[in-house]
Amino acid sequence: MHLSWRDGRAVAAWLGGRLPSEAEWEVAARGGLEGARFPWGDELEPGGEHRCNVWQGRFPDADLGLDGYRGTAPVDAFAPNGFGLFCVTGNVWEWCADRFAGRGPDARVQKGGSYLCHASYCDRYRPAARSAAAAADAFGHAGVRVAYDV
Repeated sequence: MHLSWRDGRAVAAWLGGRLPSEAEWEVAARGGLEGARFPWGDELEPGGEHRCNVWQGRFPDADLGLDGYRGTAPVDAFAPNGFGLFCVTGNVWEWCADRFAGRGPDARVQKGGSYLCHASYCDRYRPAARSAAAAADAFGHAGVRVAYDV
C-alpha cells in the first residue's frame, strides 16, 4: 500500500507481472459469484459477520473498528472469495491498468474500496464500483494486486 499507479506498475513488473485490467480485476474479485453485490452475496454483513474491512461508525468522526481493525487489516484477515483471493473488498483501493475516461489524461482506475469507505460517503466497496485518482498520487489506503499471464 501507499503506492501510486506508477509505483504499482513498477512493482508489478519487478515481480514479473502487471496491473490487471479493470475487467480482469472485477472478474477475479467476484470469485465466480455473478450478479451479487459482494463477493459473498448481497448483504454487507450476513448474520452480523464482518467479511471485509470498511468504516464502521459515524463517518468521518469515529471508526468503531467492529470488524477488528481501524485502518488497514492484514490481507488474510477475512475469508477468501471463491477464487481464493483475500481482501478484494475494502481494506485498500487497488490500482488497475486502465485509464479512467472523462477524468483527465492521467486519471487511473481504482477498484475495491478501502477501510475509509462507508455507506453514507463511499459506497464503492463492491466489485462493480470504481474510483479514479491521478497516476502520480499515492495514498495510505491504495495498493496493488499483481496479475500474471499464464
